[in-house]
Amino acid sequence: MKLLVTGGAGFIGSAVVRQAVAAGHEVINLDALTYAACLDNVASVADAPGYCFVQGDIRDAALLETVFAEHQPDAVMHLAAESHVDRSIDGPGAFIDTNVIGTYTLLQAARAYWERRGRFEAFRFHHISTDEVFGSLGDTGQFTEETPYDPRSPYSASKAASDHLVMAWWHTYGLPVVLSNCSNNYGPYHFPEKLIPVVILNALADQPIPVYGAGENVRDWLFVEDHADALLTVVSKGQVGRSYNIGGENEAKNIDLVRMICALMDEMVPTGAPHERLITFVTDRPGHDLRYAIDPKRMRGELGWRPSVTLEEGLRRTVRWYLDNRDWWQALQDRDGVGQRLGVKA
Repeated sequence: MKLLVTGGAGFIGSAVVRQAVAAGHEVINLDALTYAACLDNVASVADAPGYCFVQGDIRDAALLETVFAEHQPDAVMHLAAESHVDRSIDGPGAFIDTNVIGTYTLLQAARAYWERRGRFEAFRFHHISTDEVFGSLGDTGQFTEETPYDPRSPYSASKAASDHLVMAWWHTYGLPVVLSNCSNNYGPYHFPEKLIPVVILNALADQPIPVYGAGENVRDWLFVEDHADALLTVVSKGQVGRSYNIGGENEAKNIDLVRMICALMDEMVPTGAPHERLITFVTDRPGHDLRYAIDPKRMRGELGWRPSVTLEEGLRRTVRWYLDNRDWWQALQDRDGVGQRLGVKA
C-alpha cells in the first residue's frame, strides 16, 4: 500500500512508519515537527525506497491538497495530534486547533481526493484515537467499542470530537473510514514528558520520581511496536465504518509500574540503587481518571490480532533502550515543558 501517515515523526507515528517501511509499504510521512516530534525517530528509514518526508501542518488545506494530488495514497493513517493531558489542562486551545480543526481539514482533503479518484473502494481513512474518550472505569469492567463516550480532560474531549467527525464523514459522505482507540503506549522514542520515560530519566539522574496522588490509577499498557503492528492490521483488514479497541492486556497501577521500573534500574544501574527511594507522591492532576481497561475481543476475533509483548518484557526493553540511546533524549531536554510539572493551572 501507499500510506500517508500524519504525525509520523512522533512517538507512535514513527513506530508505524518504521514498521510500514519494513513491511514494504510506500510511506509519505507528513509532520509539522512540533515540540514532541523528532526526525531522529525515523532516521533508520530516511533513505529507504518509497519513503518520503513532508513537513507540514494538517490544518493547512492547500498543502494537503498538494500532498494528495502528488502522492496519490491508498490510505491515510491519521496520528498527528496533541496528546499530553497535562498540557491540555494548561493550554486547551492547541488541542482544539490540532485535534479537532486539524482532523476536520484532513477529512475534507481526503474526501475531495477520494471523490476526484472516483470514490475508489480500496481507499481507507484510518483515524487513530485513545481509550481516554470513554472516561473512567471503576475497579471492574472494560471498555468495548460500544462504551458511551465520557471524556474528562480537554485532551480526551478533543479526541472524542475528532472521533465523531470521522464517523460523521462516513455516514454523511460515504468516506471509507476505520477507527481505532488504544490504551497507554510505551517503548523506544517516547517523548520524555510522559510517565515511563520520566521515571527512567529521573532515576538515572537521582532526581525525585513524581507519582500523582497515591499512585492507585490503573492503566492498560501497550508496547508501541505492538500497537504499530495492530494499526497496520486495522488499515489493511478493518471493516469500513467500524471501530477497533487495541489494548496491551497489561493492566497495572501507576505505583506498581514505577516500582517495576525502579527494580529494573537497580539491576541495570546498580550504583543508584535502591531507586525506589526516589518515589515522591505529588498532588494529583485535576480530573485524573481512575482506571482504563480494554476489551480486545473484536481485534482478536475479527482481525486475528493480539499483543505479543508482556509488560515485564516491554519495560525491560524500554529501560535498556533509554540507557543505550542517551544522545536521543539528551537532545530533547531543552524543549518546552520537559522536566517540568504541567497541568497545574486548573
